[in-house]
Amino acid sequence: MKGRRRLLAAARPYLQIFSVFALTPPPNFFDRTTNRRLRRFLIVGYGVYSLFFLGILICMSYVNVLALNAEIEQFKLEDFTRAMGRVQKVVLASMGIVIHLNMLLNYRRLGHIYEDIADLEMEIDDASQCFGGQPGHNSFRYRLATNCGLWLVALVGLMPRFTIEAMGPFVSWPSKILSELVLIMLQLKCLEYCVFVVMVYELVLRLRHTLRQLQVELADCNQRDMLQALCVALRRNQQLLGRVWRLVGELEKYFTLPMMFLFLFNGLTILHVVNWAYINQFNPADCCRYVRLGNCVLLLINPLVACYLSQRCVNAYNSFPRILHQIRCLSVANNFPVLSMGLREYCLQLQHLRLLFTCGGFFDINLKNFGGLIVTILGYTIILVQFKFQAVAEEKGRFDLNNSKSF
Repeated sequence: MKGRRRLLAAARPYLQIFSVFALTPPPNFFDRTTNRRLRRFLIVGYGVYSLFFLGILICMSYVNVLALNAEIEQFKLEDFTRAMGRVQKVVLASMGIVIHLNMLLNYRRLGHIYEDIADLEMEIDDASQCFGGQPGHNSFRYRLATNCGLWLVALVGLMPRFTIEAMGPFVSWPSKILSELVLIMLQLKCLEYCVFVVMVYELVLRLRHTLRQLQVELADCNQRDMLQALCVALRRNQQLLGRVWRLVGELEKYFTLPMMFLFLFNGLTILHVVNWAYINQFNPADCCRYVRLGNCVLLLINPLVACYLSQRCVNAYNSFPRILHQIRCLSVANNFPVLSMGLREYCLQLQHLRLLFTCGGFFDINLKNFGGLIVTILGYTIILVQFKFQAVAEEKGRFDLNNSKSF
């Protein structure tokens, strides 16, 4: 990741953090300058480390299931709280297994993604040299820090504050710390996805900048040779944007299962937290009321960040047809058939290659579907509360019946 690979160099600290949590292989595994034999030893060592982390995850899931059973016995609950809690813990363990299997099975795909990002960055910068280059090489580091770095610090800092106390008295402190490590690991998978989305967004912005420079040059160009060169540059911009679209397809294949489980796990966890908030609403010794609210907010903000960044990238991609329309309105486009044909072909490509960030086609990752997620969670929360009211009414009815028989 040397030389002109500035995007990967800027993202490398974040990727190293994710590799510490056994979410992704360290980026130096894909560096061809590393000694092959040393790289094999490092891969084997990291594989053992990942299995150790996975073992901790499964053990902590089992410990939390035991603590859940003990807490249910203490409150003498007879509703579906036990089943909901077990499903949530099973999804937690399943998500950890899916992340590690995905890392193993898509190892080569991740290497190709790194190569595509580096090649695209180099070719986009080369294509823009004729138009003064790209502005602000440090802007990507700033954008990455504001979009991902700040939320990374906030998530790691706030998650223990909102979850450790809510684990209850039946989980020991060492188990609480390890469980907290597991919860942070699962949520950081979403931030890993966000880092790659920001890199794609940067590539799209650079291509859009080059296209706008082309528009400025075409507005003042009257020489045929210069027009021919600008048509070649336009064609190259079109091809590079098509490669960015294919890169997004590779990212979709790599992140489909982990992101699906993340959305599922966060939704189930919010329902689980709401259920226990209702159980403890009449408990004067409950100290976790506001903590539970903060936990739910964190679980909602994390996918919101991913949806917002994906939506912003899609909006930047969708701004290309407007720029092409402005170029087509120039007089030179009508006087030069080759340019007019190139613009028409570019517009057709944008119509057919629509940029979407999806989870394997099951649902799109954007602000619209995040709103749908909120509505779904609210709907299930209402159903949950209705079941609770019904259970309380039935329990009160049995209690009144027993009292009437005793008289």
